[in-house]
This record gives sequence, C-alpha cells and structure tokens, in this order.
Amino acid sequence: MTTVTTLGFPRIGAKRELKTALESYWRGDSTADDLQHTARDLRHRHWQLQRDAGADVVPCNDFALYDHVLDTAFLFDAIPDAYRALADADPLAGYFALARGVQRDGTDLRALEMTKWFDTNYHYLVPELHAGQAFRLRGDKPVAEFLEARAAGHAARPVLLGPVSFLLLAKTVDGSDRLALLDALLPVYADLLAKLHAAGADWVQIDEPCLVLDLDDTARDAYLRTYSMLAKGARPSLLLATYFGRLGDNLPLACALPVDGLHVDLVRGKEQLDEVLKQLPKGRVLSAGLVDGRNIWRTNLDNALILAKYAQGHVGDNALWLSPSCSLLHVPVDVSGEKALPSDLKSWLAFARQKIEELRLLGDALRDPRAADAGLAIARDRIESRRQSPRVHRPEVAARLASPDAADIDRDSPYPQRRIAQATLLGLPDFPTTTIGSFPQTHEVREARARNKSGKLSDADYDAFLREETERCVRFQEAIGIDVLVHGEFERNDMVEYFGEQLDGFAFTKNGWVQSYGSRCVKPPVIYGDVSRPAPMTVRWSQYAQSLTDRPMKGMLTGPVTVLQWSFVRDDQARAQTCRQIALALRDEVLDLEAAGIRVIQIDEPALREGLPLRRADWQAYLDWAVECFRITAAGVADDTQVHTHMCYSEFNDIIDAVAAMDADVISIETSRSRMELLDAFVKFRYPNEIGPGVYDIHSPRIPTGGEMIDLLEKARAVLAPEQIWVNPDCGLKTRGWPEVREALTRMVAAAQAMRTGLVRAA
Repeated sequence: MTTVTTLGFPRIGAKRELKTALESYWRGDSTADDLQHTARDLRHRHWQLQRDAGADVVPCNDFALYDHVLDTAFLFDAIPDAYRALADADPLAGYFALARGVQRDGTDLRALEMTKWFDTNYHYLVPELHAGQAFRLRGDKPVAEFLEARAAGHAARPVLLGPVSFLLLAKTVDGSDRLALLDALLPVYADLLAKLHAAGADWVQIDEPCLVLDLDDTARDAYLRTYSMLAKGARPSLLLATYFGRLGDNLPLACALPVDGLHVDLVRGKEQLDEVLKQLPKGRVLSAGLVDGRNIWRTNLDNALILAKYAQGHVGDNALWLSPSCSLLHVPVDVSGEKALPSDLKSWLAFARQKIEELRLLGDALRDPRAADAGLAIARDRIESRRQSPRVHRPEVAARLASPDAADIDRDSPYPQRRIAQATLLGLPDFPTTTIGSFPQTHEVREARARNKSGKLSDADYDAFLREETERCVRFQEAIGIDVLVHGEFERNDMVEYFGEQLDGFAFTKNGWVQSYGSRCVKPPVIYGDVSRPAPMTVRWSQYAQSLTDRPMKGMLTGPVTVLQWSFVRDDQARAQTCRQIALALRDEVLDLEAAGIRVIQIDEPALREGLPLRRADWQAYLDWAVECFRITAAGVADDTQVHTHMCYSEFNDIIDAVAAMDADVISIETSRSRMELLDAFVKFRYPNEIGPGVYDIHSPRIPTGGEMIDLLEKARAVLAPEQIWVNPDCGLKTRGWPEVREALTRMVAAAQAMRTGLVRAA
C-alpha cells in the first residue's frame, strides 16, 4: 500500500512554545530540565498530530533546540577548540555558545556565522572545520529520539543531514578543502547507522539537498564514495532525500547511488518525474514530493493525483511514498485555529497539518478512488473559488503596471553627481555612523502593542506611548553622537508584516508562525491578490522623528524583493509580476517620504540573494527583475536624497554586478561574524558607491569591544577609500536589550571617532 509520510515538521509549536521555553532558559528563569521537558512534549505532540492527520510514518530527529545543522556538527564533535572546554563541561551551554556566543565569567566567545538555508528564509549555523578535523559521536540524540518515538507507538524514520551536504554547507577556517574531510567523517556516520539499525530503525532518511545544486566533479565523486561506503555493513534502508528543486544533471548520479529510496521535489521540479522514473533502478522506493512544503496554498489535488497515478504505474503501490516537497519546517502548524480570516480565504490555505491531510486524501484516492470522491470534490471547489474570487484580481493594478511609470528605473544623475549633492545637503563627517533601523522591542513595547490590539489600550494612549519611545530613542542617538538617526520602529511588529498590513492584497494570520533561526519566529503575510498602497504607511512617524532633531533622520522601508521573499506569495502568477506590483506601491511611499522632508531613505533588501535560483543558469532572469524592482522603488527621488539599502547573510561575490546595478547610494552589509570576509566581493569588483560593513553582530547577546570594532574598520579601510565607509551594526537591534545596545553603540561611535582621528593623523 502507498505510504504517506513527511520529511520533517515545524519545531516551534503552534503557539511558539519552543521560543518561550528557550528565552526563559536563556534569561535564567527556568532550568535545562524545564527546557528539555518542553522539547519532549513538542516532539510527542507533533508525532501524534502527524499520525492523526494521516501520516503512516513520522520523521524523528528532525527536532532541534536551535538548528539542525548545528545539531549535526555537535553530534559529530565538529566543535571549534575555543568552545570545547565549555561543551565538555556543560554540553547545553556549549551548544548555545556556538549558536549565540557567550560573554560571562571570563568567557568571551563569538557565535558561529549564520547564513540562509538554500533559498529559504530559514538560517543555519555554519560549522567551522579545519584540515585534519577529527570526528566522533557525541551523545546519541538520533537513536534516543527514535526510541522515544517508537515507545510512544509511532512508526518513525530518523532524519540525518547527509555527510556530503554537511561538508559543503560548512566552512574551513584555514582555507583547506572541506571534502578532504570525508574519509574522517564517513566512519562516524557508518557507526551511527549501525546503532540506529541495532535500535530497530527500518529506514533512515539522509538529506542531501546539495544534490539540486551545480556540482563539480569533486563533489560528484564525494557522493559516489560516500554512499558506496555507507552501503556496507549492517544498516537500515536509506532514503536519499533531495528537495528545493530539480536534480537536473545530477539525476543520473542520484539514481546510481546504492540507496534504497529517493525523494524528489515534484512541486519545484515536477517536470523531472518522467526522467526519474526512467532512471530509478527497479525495486527502489520513490518518495514523491507532491505537496508544497514551502508555501501555504491548497494543492490542486487533481493535478497531483495524475502525477501520483503515473508514478504508481511505474514503481507499484509498495514502492511509492507520498510526501511534501520538503520538510514542513517552512510552514505554520495548523490553519484550523485561524478564526479571523475570511472563510473563503481560509479555505484556500493549507498549513502543515492540512498538507498531511491532502497527502492522505491522495493516498486514499490511489487505493480506492470512490472513497476519495467527496474529498476531491471539496478540494476542487476550493481551487475554483480562489480562481474566480474578486479579491484576487484588480484591473487598476494591472493598468498601472502597463503605464510608463512602471518602466521608470533610473535616477536623474549618475552616482558621482548624486554624491556631491548629498554631501552638500547632509554635511556628514568621515566614517559616518548610523544604525540599520530598529531599536529594542522591549516587553513594554510588545505589551503596549498587544493591549492596543485587544482594545485594552486606547489608540490615543498607544500613540502617546509610541511618541515617548520614539523621542527617547532619538535623544539617545543624539547623546552618543550617531550621525544619521532612525526613529526606532516601535510602531512596527515586523519589517514585512507592518507594510503588508497597510497594503491591499495581503492577509494576516494569528498563529502562522515559522522559525527564522533559534527562537526568532516570524509570521509571514499572505499575498493572495494584486498589491497596491491605499495610503502612506511610514511618513507620519518618520516626519515626527525628524521634527525632534536637526540631524538627518532616515526613513525606513522594506524593499519589494524582501516583502516578496518573506511572505507566503500567491502561486497563480509569476513572482516577478507580484514583485513589480509591490515595487510600485513602495515607490509611492518613497516619494511621500521625500516630500515630507526625509532626505535619507533606506530600502532594505536583505532577501535579495536568498531569492537567487539554486541553479546558475536561472540566475540572470531572476536578478534582472529583482534589480528592476528595487530601482522602480527608488528611481523617483532627487539627486540629493540619499538612498540606502541593507543586505544580510549574502555571499556577494557571484552577484556583485547585480548589487552594483541596484545603484543605491549606500549599502550596509553584515560582516562582523565573518570578520569582513564578505567585503572581499566589493573590493575585487571595486564597488564605486558607499558601504557600511557591519562592526557589531546583533544576533548574539555578546557586546564587542571598541578595539574589535576598530580592528574591523581598519580591515575595511585597508581595501576601501575612507570616504566610502559607513559605521553601523550588522542588522537591526529589535531583538536585543537596551543595556547591551547602549554599550555596543557607544563603543561603535567611539570607534568611528577614533578612525576619524587616525585619518587626520595619517593625513
């Protein structure tokens, strides 16, 4: 009989229970035992939920307290020497030191570098390796969680990040070849598989998402050597899981590996099914990813059933598994609790639970078509309701896209002329200081917002509270000597949600939370229809903040590509079309900010690179429309209005031409965790405009010393002209506390002043 299963499940809980438990533990309000108790409860709840929704087999070891890549590094003892003593003395403290850094009791450790998980909005911790790295099993988490699931009565399949993808996703601190470590790593994987086999695991899922990337011969050879070695000895059956795209030219390789099953993404790569069926060896299990694990729309089950029947006809019932396209980590838990959504819109949505129910319906339809008729009819009605809904299509938006305004992507003058005009207007010193936008969202800020939403705090009182917070933030920045100020964004819940709430074509959930990293959860807006801006969104607070100071106040916007990437995007038209709609709406906001006297405007695009297709052949088409959308947003302002953008977790080397083509006057980037490594791309390219390489890692509670910041700025000064360099944190300060922000920013301003003094002395 066809098996219904999943590749992974959200960790955080429907109400962010993991976030609450983590932050309580980090504050010292609860114990490690309390945290582990919550983690165990979540695992058991999620296994049962999947079973109740119709899954025959549930994944285990897909749960992580912070990140599954960090879990893998920790499991195989890939722990940098500086952290080892702490990890040996207190494994949980060592684990979180790698994730967040630590600065107490004479211990001062930075967090590992963090970057995007392929082209998703999830962040993973980058393992740090070195030549001659030794590996060993540290603990038994995969075995323990398998036994835990089995004891609870579940048919469970352990999930492991595959050895080749693990190494390719890691970095070597000495520049050595990551894949040269394979021979040391494989025996430890083999040992783990043997232990899982001895514990009674029939199958193990080994995730090798790097198989959907462009691979060189060395990486291909690594896959062949890896799975030839792991095929030996006592082991469970192996499901090789690929996702996030088509296998393409790596399909023959994947089908040649001596594994027992292959998972393929038939949402992003449905065109590959026929070739997969031709090349898959007889007797192998095919796990068909028929339901989108990365978006929240109901599946067209009629189309999915055609693919499922076609696959069934080739591999047979017993060798066909029905799965989401990837782990369900990237979607919320359950849509049934969304009481405030319009009923028709809610009926179009499927969160993790509903996706499993869809797979169950497909499985039932394969077994007995008549038994599934009623369910398929309901699914069909939902798809048609969405297609016909007047909520979705708006003629005036289409008309504007066809107007000349939509094609205007050029500033009036080239950057050198704009720089002169901006210098005259703003009068900034060398090494000007600023921040990326947000200031701490304290408990008081969050509580006031919640009380206002619930009606317990009047709009007038909430407005007065926000004014006080904004003025306090402005006065603090003035007091420590920040050159270009921000208003702090206390009125904003999230950098995308805040804008989506004020744009037509967006909807919002109450509990649609997904994990971004660690305890950081986001609630992406749902773009269900054509996008437009009914009224100004940010002008009031930016204008108020500017009225409090004579220093330049930066207007803060989230750019069109990031709004797109960090939302659940409609799947009934091209993403480029939706992005152009957002760009035109934001262009109106930019022009209104300028008209209100805001002459520095930051259009954040931290998600630009994460939208990059995984295959290089597809890059240019994406970059063309992504850059075009940014330029549509920014093009209407005068030469002396300075346009900033911010990007984070981006490896710029491959897309530096596109970054330059955005033509922002100033770009700020995250560089502190990588010790300015990301700056290399701008140096080799000779980026002509101004750059703010981050000197303060805001994703860690650790406060850098002034000397560290000066050291980073000296590295920047060695490769950039002084007049190009801005001084700023890596990212917004929303998640940090005021005590650390005060100290860190004070040190940052002092570092900038020291650089100015040094510049004068050098002259």
